[in-house]
Amino acid sequence: MTKLLVVDDEKNIRFLYKEEFQDEGYEVTVAASAEEAMEKIRQTKPDIITLDIKMAGTDGIEFMRKLKEEEGDIPVVLCTAYGGYKQDFRVWASDAYVVKSADLTELKSVVKQILGDKHRDLVPV
Repeated sequence: MTKLLVVDDEKNIRFLYKEEFQDEGYEVTVAASAEEAMEKIRQTKPDIITLDIKMAGTDGIEFMRKLKEEEGDIPVVLCTAYGGYKQDFRVWASDAYVVKSADLTELKSVVKQILGDKHRDLVPV
């Protein structure tokens, strides 16, 4: 089963993403902060991470930088309510950037695409 880690400081977002992705067949773990996320990563080794940018403490961009240094092969989808971050070159290290919405169609599609690409890279041609 594909493991997804949802990192967001908003409880309602964590709940929504967990429910929606579990319905899609993912094993979902949630974290409310960057520090909690790093613990969960070490415990569960997720296949993909959805990461909020604006969080108290370590923000999502700084956490992603640290994550890429330590666990470089885990794809990260940045999720934010603020579209302006798309122009920030620091988000370019992410695998995708999605503006938060109550409709998770785009996020689900991006996650499936990234996981499909990741698995295609592992298959010898």
